[in-house]
Amino acid sequence: MRLGRSIRVVSGSCLFHTGLFLSIPVWGIPSLATAVLPFRMRYGFISKWCRWVLWWLRVCCGVRVEVQGLENVPAHGAVVASKHQSAWETFALATWFHPQSWVVKRQLLRLPFFGWALRLMQPIAIDRGAGREAVQQIITQGGDRLRRGRYVVVFPEGTRVPAGQRGRYRIGGAILACETSYPIIPVAHNAGEIWPRRGFLIHPGTIRVRIRPPLASNDCEPGALMGAVADAIETVMPAISDDGYSGTHYSRKLD
Repeated sequence: MRLGRSIRVVSGSCLFHTGLFLSIPVWGIPSLATAVLPFRMRYGFISKWCRWVLWWLRVCCGVRVEVQGLENVPAHGAVVASKHQSAWETFALATWFHPQSWVVKRQLLRLPFFGWALRLMQPIAIDRGAGREAVQQIITQGGDRLRRGRYVVVFPEGTRVPAGQRGRYRIGGAILACETSYPIIPVAHNAGEIWPRRGFLIHPGTIRVRIRPPLASNDCEPGALMGAVADAIETVMPAISDDGYSGTHYSRKLD
């Protein structure tokens, strides 16, 4: 039985990654032609690829999604602060928060097809090593995106953290929320247990998502706000984890 399950996991993962790889130019080339369209039409076309990836993931690997808290998504712009464990959330968040702009590494825009299409989505592309300059870029460009009615998605932990662990929550998204007075929405999930970071094998199962109530940013202090975001996410992680969540040592010092 274990051998049969292992074979299904390997074959399903191979099929998924092959389809994902082939879909990048297949979807990316026509996406470039949308550059002449208004943003929302362009976004609508390109974001359908994210939905296709999630469908393909379910077909190949048996990955399903259980989401709670959709009533907490405001009708218009907000800062979205998500747990970061996997590649999965980069596709899935577009399902519930749209249109959206990501805060991404500038290097991603150089990738053939994927990066070129991503540029058309008007992300906030930063150099992580730029320090204050990067934070100011998030504030300036993020504020513009929020005023246009978009969601700005940030991953406060900065990089993907292994399932069962807790990263240091960086303060950039909270600064954006406080500077613009837009709410910030914490999002918890256990995707890293199904699709591990830097992992090739994807396991069948259910990814559980919890969209927490928005946190007001009026008259706030960014460090305290990001502390509240971290608490809102991390307090529900043990309940949605299949493998156990240790809540490993985490510095309360926020950047």
